[in-house]
Amino acid sequence: MTLEYHVISTLVEDKPGVLQKVAGMFNRRGFNIDSITVGESEVEGLSRMVITVRADKKGLEQVTKQLNKLVDVIKIKDITENAVKRELCLIQVNIPNTEARAEIMQYTNIFRANIVDVCEKTLTIELTGDIEKLNAFISLLQPYGIKKISRTGLTAISRGSK
Repeated sequence: MTLEYHVISTLVEDKPGVLQKVAGMFNRRGFNIDSITVGESEVEGLSRMVITVRADKKGLEQVTKQLNKLVDVIKIKDITENAVKRELCLIQVNIPNTEARAEIMQYTNIFRANIVDVCEKTLTIELTGDIEKLNAFISLLQPYGIKKISRTGLTAISRGSK
C-alpha cells in the first residue's frame, strides 16, 4: 500500500467547533494530518481549510466521503495536482561571527527571503515558498545553528478560473 501526498481544499461553515469536528474525523479514521490551515474564504460566512494528508486512493475516497457527511462541510476538492502551494517559515539562526552573518545574508538574498529581526547573536528570517525551497534553505542554515523554526503549514489554491 503506497501512501500518496494529497492537498484537500474544503469550504466549511465559519463557526466554532468545525475545525475540531474535521480533525476528529481524520483521527477516528486513523489518518494523520500533515498540516492544516484555516482562514476566511471569498464567501462571507465560510472558511477555507487546506488539509495535507498522506493516504492511498481508497483512504482518500473514505476521507472525502466522511468529510461530506459533516453538516458544516460545504465543498471538498482534491487540488493536489493543479494548485499553487505555499508555506511561510520563520527561522531564527545563530550568527557566530561577521563572516557567518554575511554568508547568511547572501543566502537570504538568493532565496528571496527577508530578515525580519536582527540581534547581536541571531537573525530571524522570513521565507515563503514551496516545501522543497523551505527545506533547502533550512539545510543551508543548519551548520550555523538554528535556534528556532516556526512553519505555518501548507496553504494552496486551485489554478485557473474554475
